[in-house]
Amino acid sequence: MHPSGSRRAFLQTTLGLAMAAPCVARFARAAASDRAFDPSFGTATDAARAIRSGAISSRELTEYVYVRIRKHNATINAFVTLTEEQALQRAAQADAALARGEVWGPLHGVPVLMKDLHATAGIRTTYGSKRFEHNVPAQNSVAVERLLRAGAIIVGKTNTPEFGADHQTFNEVAGTTNNPWDSARSPGGSTGGGAAALAAGLGFLELGNDLGGSIRNPSHFCGIYGHKPSFELIPRDGPSVPGAPVASRDNQWVNGPMARSPQDLRLALGVLAGPSGPEASAYRLELQPARAMRLKDFRIGHVLSDPFCPPDSEVSRLLANAVDALGRQGAKLSQGFPAGIDLQRTHDDWFFLAVNSWYVSEENIRRRVDSLKGADDYYSPKVIEALSASYHQWRLRDGGRLEARAIWQEYFRDHDAFLMPAQFSAAFPHTQNKVWTERAVVTADGTRPYRDIGRWISVATYSGCPATVAPIGRTSQGLPVAIQIMGPFLEDATPIGLAALLADQVGGFEPPPGYAG
Repeated sequence: MHPSGSRRAFLQTTLGLAMAAPCVARFARAAASDRAFDPSFGTATDAARAIRSGAISSRELTEYVYVRIRKHNATINAFVTLTEEQALQRAAQADAALARGEVWGPLHGVPVLMKDLHATAGIRTTYGSKRFEHNVPAQNSVAVERLLRAGAIIVGKTNTPEFGADHQTFNEVAGTTNNPWDSARSPGGSTGGGAAALAAGLGFLELGNDLGGSIRNPSHFCGIYGHKPSFELIPRDGPSVPGAPVASRDNQWVNGPMARSPQDLRLALGVLAGPSGPEASAYRLELQPARAMRLKDFRIGHVLSDPFCPPDSEVSRLLANAVDALGRQGAKLSQGFPAGIDLQRTHDDWFFLAVNSWYVSEENIRRRVDSLKGADDYYSPKVIEALSASYHQWRLRDGGRLEARAIWQEYFRDHDAFLMPAQFSAAFPHTQNKVWTERAVVTADGTRPYRDIGRWISVATYSGCPATVAPIGRTSQGLPVAIQIMGPFLEDATPIGLAALLADQVGGFEPPPGYAG
């Protein structure tokens, strides 16, 4: 909740002449209700409830979001495209439907954000590339369509690196997105625009996707919640770049939600998950509940550091505090990876399969390989190996992915969740050298190679297990830090549920300074 003054005074000051007096009165009534709704930093769940109860209309809330965007987006530059006219029209339709007694779905009238890698019918979708700067798709992706059918209102497309291929968020179409906790630092990538916008209170939910930590990294850096679902739990009809082939089952990337509360992650998962296309005619999804409802009933494994990628001192302190808090509440804790899990092999195989799935022609592959030959750096030999691999070599690596999943499934017979770092440092200053091998990450304990950003996220991606990133506190510089909670394959509610219980012990989302009004 906003800390200063009454809700009515806050809203009148914030809105000024931008919104009509009846709208301010509606917000005041919402604030005076038993379950006060914060229109800046409330949850999507609470926003949907406020709209359905009549405490505020969808149009009024959507107008309010655009007021905040006009005030705060200049600092963080989170958006590529805004859709105010379309959004307000749809919000008015949502209000009219509600007046007739029609509820479109659990997100009826709620303003949401959309990463600019998702195809949106009638809304510019650039993929962060000048090549598609004026691209307007004719159809929505399946995930987008499901959010719309659930009643969501898209307020804009959020920034991403070109084709989502970076751990930061900048491109030639929309420029650089800044972290709302410190505009000199990156919000992460590739869903950096969405994470920054959510943290700044410029929408209530984001649809992202994740291969190299594109949901988890920016969630960690911006202090919000993010969920990388179990592999293929949410349809992957893409990537939707025009001319690219349909995603095959060997690709490791997933679509997933980002929000300011674990409850919103679970809400979004219920909307987004399930088979699509011909598969939807053959079977249905039944999401399992979380394995436990109390911390003392959870069996939790953890590894908070490893020579493979040790977190810096600030991150380590907060990770240890979080695990200690769980232990004090009676959670059964055990340390160590399951037998058979090798972090270096996991990372190397994840990287191989990620590069091997690049959507490029044979001619471009040959050109890329030739350009990298003789390069003296960490990446080039690994990229050459992946792009030049035979089918047999690919099968061996892909088989290892299924072996890893089986090891983790055995581990989860007597464990409910596994905790590990989301990243080795808090948000780092922008570093945009075009040569990745010349980039460095500034941490609390000195500089680290840029390549380390992909290390801790590879475990859940490679195995296909779900992983929730949850904020656990801030560094001495005031930067947010998160922990990564991995759960059993296809039991996504378990890590999300643990994230909710953890928030009661160490605190959850907090607004960054300067964005309350």
